Amino acid sequence: MKRIYMDHAATTPLAPEVLDAMIPYFSERFGNPSSLHSFGRVAREAVDDARSDVAALLNAEPSEIYFTSGGTESDNLAIKGIARKSKKKGRHIITSSIEHPAVLEVCKALTREGFEVTYLPVTREGLVEVGTVEEAVQEDTILISVMHANNEIGTIQPLEEIGRLAGEKEIYFHTDGVQTAGKIPVDVKSLGLDAFTLSGHKLYGPKGAGALYIRKGVRIESIQQGGGHERGMRSGTENVPGIVGLGRAAKIAKENMAEESERMRSLRDRMSGWVLKEIEDSWLNGHPDKRLPSNLNFGFRYIEGESLLLYLDAKGVAASTGSACSSKKLAASHVLSAIGLSPVESHGSLRITLGMSNTEEDADYACRAISDSVKRLREMSAMRPE
Repeated sequence: MKRIYMDHAATTPLAPEVLDAMIPYFSERFGNPSSLHSFGRVAREAVDDARSDVAALLNAEPSEIYFTSGGTESDNLAIKGIARKSKKKGRHIITSSIEHPAVLEVCKALTREGFEVTYLPVTREGLVEVGTVEEAVQEDTILISVMHANNEIGTIQPLEEIGRLAGEKEIYFHTDGVQTAGKIPVDVKSLGLDAFTLSGHKLYGPKGAGALYIRKGVRIESIQQGGGHERGMRSGTENVPGIVGLGRAAKIAKENMAEESERMRSLRDRMSGWVLKEIEDSWLNGHPDKRLPSNLNFGFRYIEGESLLLYLDAKGVAASTGSACSSKKLAASHVLSAIGLSPVESHGSLRITLGMSNTEEDADYACRAISDSVKRLREMSAMRPE
């Protein structure tokens, strides 16, 4: 049976070139990068090279890149680190209602430390409006954290405008860029960012490797104590193979981004046009234009999303109903609820996220599989009116 993977927002396969780059650091180049002898120096050079490659992807300086275990740790370090270091100045944080749990749960934890958090509403298309950010600013606001693009509906936020506002108000600005790094251009300088989060396994790198950009001059408190690795920001012996893989993935992404983004956009629009035309009572969640080139989030009336996933999987198509981190929860997606969908509408959602291996043939096959599955489920549905 044909097997098609269309869940790249959850994770991506490790690129063969990335694996090739990593393998030597599991074996003959096994040194600890903190060691002064030749084995350590070889490992240190590899870490430094990877740091430069990640910095180049973001238009940052290598000294502004800190390696972590992934997006969740980077979000924790950025938000907790900035908040705790700045608490004498203020205790108010602004974020959006559609953030990933790696941000929302951190903010929730900080409220138990005496911080106040404002959760911004979004439009029906999932956009944070700059005016609502400005209205939320208080005298004691110390941090704004708004994701670059949403992991479920793909809407890209107006970071440059928010960054300009944050700069004028002298408020730190962080973004979770896990879904955008390597997919669309990211320039941390033009976006006015003080901190940016990325994760290796979202851009064909390894799981367990991520990075955090921290603008030079930003004061941040470490949340992990130990031997002072990563210039005291993140203690713990460096995951050299993972870091090497992340660096190589970042380099490949930078080289291929323009061409691959255009190809993804073409496939996305091909599928969107077909599904919305051929399947009645269907719609697209998220912004029609200001969205990731690889993201589609459909809504279908009179069906249940988990059942649709099972039917698609039986036909060889792997997709999602939302964030992989929440895939076992029965509650409606907080993102879809925030854009105004009812619980019933939310449960009829399907997220398709395209990747490098997907072709036009895959797109057409997946469209037919979606259509057949929706038709079959509606025939059995008690939700559909007579």
